[in-house]
Amino acid sequence: MLTVEHLSCGYGKTQVIHDLSFQVKVGERLCILGPNGCGKTTLLRALAGVLPWQGRVEADGVSLQELSPKQRAKKIALMSQFSQTAFDYTVYEAVMLGRYAHRNGSLFPAETAADRDAVEDALRRTGVWELREQSVTRLSGGQLQRVFLARAFAQEPQIILLDEPANHLDPRYQAELLENLREWTADKKKCVAGVFHDISLALAFADTALLLEGGRALACSLVETLDMKLLDRLYGMDVRSYMKQIYGRWE
Repeated sequence: MLTVEHLSCGYGKTQVIHDLSFQVKVGERLCILGPNGCGKTTLLRALAGVLPWQGRVEADGVSLQELSPKQRAKKIALMSQFSQTAFDYTVYEAVMLGRYAHRNGSLFPAETAADRDAVEDALRRTGVWELREQSVTRLSGGQLQRVFLARAFAQEPQIILLDEPANHLDPRYQAELLENLREWTADKKKCVAGVFHDISLALAFADTALLLEGGRALACSLVETLDMKLLDRLYGMDVRSYMKQIYGRWE
């Protein structure tokens, strides 16, 4: 579904990602792990077309370099932890913005039945349907995060890139959000690649883990066969012992 070959990118003359290659299969959920500054968000921004890059990236067998921005938006959606709202939209209006790739014609085309159906489904899927008439400026951080996920769903891409999708969410909504993503990837030809700081959450959610070290792939394997000692190297600590310590009270 997503094939990345020899990808390099960065900011100006500073290269952050170096000759990176990996794949995400149909229906698969990939978590991207690594310490601060290793290039996780830079990688997502490059895949989403926000940053220029060198190499080759294919979505469902089609090179992203051959696609217009609107065509690319039908393939890939990015939900960033730094998403912002520049105007006082309602929740419904903010999610409807995700339909821009499906609009044709005039500068301000009328909403279609397909647009309305996609937006309602996305709002209900993420549990914010009841907030649809509220201003996004009055939402909590967790509510806003769910609205941005709804906008990504409404875009109807084949691939969703997630930068800290559970950021600001309480445990209940974390569980619901990740379950929604599991259901989404199980439907037709779709996949998810997400950046996580919470290692336990990432490994519980994902099928495959990509470990980034200094902008390079330290490993990329199924979670069930991942060498946990690589996590110790990646984070410079005994990750297993730390996790047992902080979660021990729940045993």
